[in-house]
Amino acid sequence: MRLGHHANAWGGVVGHPAGVTSIKDLFYLTPGDTLATLGEVAAAGYEGVELFDGNLAEFAADIGRLRAALEERSLHLIAVYSGANLIFEDVLADELWRIRRACEWAAQLGAEHLVVGGGAQRTEPPAPADYDRLAAALDDVARIADGHGLLASFHPHLSTIVETADQIERVLARAEIRFCPDTGHLQAAGGDPVELLRAFRDRIDYVHLKDLDAGGAFVPLGQGVVDLAGLVAVLRETGFDGWITVETDGWDGDPAEGARASLRHLRALLD
Repeated sequence: MRLGHHANAWGGVVGHPAGVTSIKDLFYLTPGDTLATLGEVAAAGYEGVELFDGNLAEFAADIGRLRAALEERSLHLIAVYSGANLIFEDVLADELWRIRRACEWAAQLGAEHLVVGGGAQRTEPPAPADYDRLAAALDDVARIADGHGLLASFHPHLSTIVETADQIERVLARAEIRFCPDTGHLQAAGGDPVELLRAFRDRIDYVHLKDLDAGGAFVPLGQGVVDLAGLVAVLRETGFDGWITVETDGWDGDPAEGARASLRHLRALLD
């Protein structure tokens, strides 16, 4: 297994303000100095990093600058994370245009994975047709990613119509896209991350490993309630040899310290 860290620990996530009036420009973005963050990730001891699509967009006019920064720090760009509503037919083409752009940039940087979140919540509970539209759009995303040499995986997320185990099953039963579990979000939504990992292991090529404390806050690995040892055991038992990316977004401690603490804990579990 290879270990990476998400850059969102160094600033969290916002949506690009242009997206308020322009769906095609609604990139995710971690504010701050992306190149400095790469140095922090590498210094903490990780081999790879995941970035949001908006942080790649910052370098669209000179993607070579970002490539050189990754190479200088001996970091692999594991994945780019993107997301969209994916249930509203009248804006879907613009959302897919944005995801296509993210795939173009990611491919130029040698990334392996596209991670995508989606499934907008409405004012009313989701209808079966929402899951049909989401699944169809996710498979469109997977085809776009494949055309750029990337493997696309769906990332269930709090505040969408795919939070619980039942909702995850509802989407994956309809779609062919792969599954990227985020263990913190699965736990926060009331699921059992270990059982979900086991149940969908044949759809999993990439994992976001995140811990969650009893109050619902994301914390460095080993400082929360997620059964990380059980998750690692399932991955080992099933021969997983892909990337694991750690996330600690929202933690109020020093992100570099959190990254190092997570790596120590994860290496101890893997020994």
